[in-house]
Amino acid sequence: MEKTRKAFLKYFFLSPLSIAWESVYFIRRAFYDYGFIHQKSFRVPIISVGNLSFGGTGKTPFTLWLAEYLQKQNKKVMIVMRGYKGKLENDSGIIYAGKKINPDPVEYGDEALIYARRLEGSAIVVGKNRSANLNFYFPKFLPDVVLLDDGHQHLQLKRKLNIILFDALMSLDKYQVAPLGYLREGFSGLKDADLVVIGRADQVSREKIKQLKSLILNTLPYGVTIAEVGFKPKGFLNSSYDYLFNVEGIKNKKVICVAGLASPQSFYKMIEEMGANVISTETFSDHHYYTKNELESLLSKAKENQAYLVTTEKDMVRIKKVMNDERIIFLQVDLVFFSGEEEAKKIIDQCVK
Repeated sequence: MEKTRKAFLKYFFLSPLSIAWESVYFIRRAFYDYGFIHQKSFRVPIISVGNLSFGGTGKTPFTLWLAEYLQKQNKKVMIVMRGYKGKLENDSGIIYAGKKINPDPVEYGDEALIYARRLEGSAIVVGKNRSANLNFYFPKFLPDVVLLDDGHQHLQLKRKLNIILFDALMSLDKYQVAPLGYLREGFSGLKDADLVVIGRADQVSREKIKQLKSLILNTLPYGVTIAEVGFKPKGFLNSSYDYLFNVEGIKNKKVICVAGLASPQSFYKMIEEMGANVISTETFSDHHYYTKNELESLLSKAKENQAYLVTTEKDMVRIKKVMNDERIIFLQVDLVFFSGEEEAKKIIDQCVK
């Protein structure tokens, strides 16, 4: 009874704020759609990869997959992103991937450095004023296609393709607009979707996927493809990015997992499913910048337990800035489709041909 009363009071007091929040996004999007606010266009396709919710939905691995796919089509790719929690977030900067440079995650943010390491020949532009930054850096690189990272709410740029990601692990009760739930924009934002991707689809039941799809289909335009993806572990690397061993190599090994992610449970579960003996998980805030004392403490704990200290690729970017210690290893993962891959590729091909 008490739980029901609290739920009612929460809804009663927060629903007006939630409605107001959703209305602001709805009106803002309508102003752009009807031309009351101008969108800047470029002579090459802009593909937005974004989401409706706060937090992680797997945008980084999906954007990596998308950029690698485009590069295989001989497309010159530029990624425009915020550079979240980097010093250049409120300014601008560019990384030319493959050049002999050592960009700093403190300056550019961790995600930009992952793109730079994995996407040789691309350019990564950081800074929250993405329209102005693209305008400035575009002639310096002349890309064939621009990927707008976390771009669904960044309406100043006119995009040719909108890809919206969902995280299957997020509980269905959170699919309400803030502050009632975890959505920064209501489902009305799906009206501009050209492709929907459900991430971590292999980590929940088919019933959960069915319920999530039902929520999405209530607003999604007819005929828009819904693809399902997950993350395939590739192997373990050290801080110098040397390959150490494959997935089987961690089986029965003692492991301490370290993660500063929005959704670390997915990572922990993946390590457990490999057969590792996870003796503890050490969780930090999303995009956490580790200190030397924190890392020394974790290494000491690993030594005491004769365990591996295992982290994610995104965390390793930040850890390596503080301590380049090869006793810390990370799991590299690739994105894999469970359904909708051919349809997704067809949509992308049509966009950039």
